[in-house]
Amino acid sequence: MTEDPAEKRRAELAASLAALEERIANACAAAGRARDEVRLLGVTKTFPAADAALLTDLGLLDLAENRDQEAGPKAAEVARLRPEAAPRWHMVGRLQRNKARSVVRWAAEVQSVDSARLADALARAVATAREAGERTGPLDVLVQVSLDGDVARGGTPLEEVDALADRIAHTGELRLRGVMAVAPLGQDPGTAFARLAHAAERVRARHPEAADVSAGMSHDLDQAIRHGSTCVRVGTALLGGRGLASP
Repeated sequence: MTEDPAEKRRAELAASLAALEERIANACAAAGRARDEVRLLGVTKTFPAADAALLTDLGLLDLAENRDQEAGPKAAEVARLRPEAAPRWHMVGRLQRNKARSVVRWAAEVQSVDSARLADALARAVATAREAGERTGPLDVLVQVSLDGDVARGGTPLEEVDALADRIAHTGELRLRGVMAVAPLGQDPGTAFARLAHAAERVRARHPEAADVSAGMSHDLDQAIRHGSTCVRVGTALLGGRGLASP
C-alpha cells in the first residue's frame, strides 16, 4: 500500500519538531532557564502552505516569513486550509518601506524594523489598515540590531538602537516588543549574542514591556538561549533543506 505523501510529511515534521523541542529544552536547562521562556518560530520561507498548515496541526502557531510577496498568499492559503488554526505570522526578513501597506495585512509582528523611516511607514500603514477594517489592533515590532556594524545586511547600529526604540514606542500604531538580530557571518555567535543582550537590557530599562529578544536559528540557537533569547527562528532544523515556494 502506497503511503500518503501528506501523512509522510506530517510524520517528518512531527519528528523534527519533537527533536527541536528537546534541543530547546536542553539548551534552556543548561542556561538555568524554564522551557516556556523561549518561543519557537517556524520559518516557512520557500516551503508550501501545506507544510505551514501541517505545522499548525502539530500545535506550532507562530510562523515566520522573509518575503512579503511569498508570505501574503501563503498566509491566505493557510487560512483557507485551516480556518480554525489562526496562526500568528511574523515578518523576519528585510522590509522595504513600499511593502509596509501589504505586510500589515497579514503580519501580527514585524521583527526587522531597522530605521525610523520604516517605523513611520509601518505606523502609517497600520492606521490606514485599521480605517479600512483590515486590522483591529496595533502592529507588534522588534528593533533589528546590527551586531557587526554592516547595516547593508540589515539592522540598526548598536549606538542607534535606543533612539529607534523610543521612536517606535511613541507611535500609537506600533507596539515595541523588543530586539532582534542575526549573528554575523564568520564571528563567534556567543560573543555577538552577548552584545545583543546588552542592547536588550538597555531597551528594557527604558521600555519594560519590550522584553522579547529574538535571536538564534538552526545552527546557533543553543548559544542564543544561553545569552537570553526569548524567541528562536528555525527553518532548516524543522522543515529540512529549502523547499520550493508555493505559487
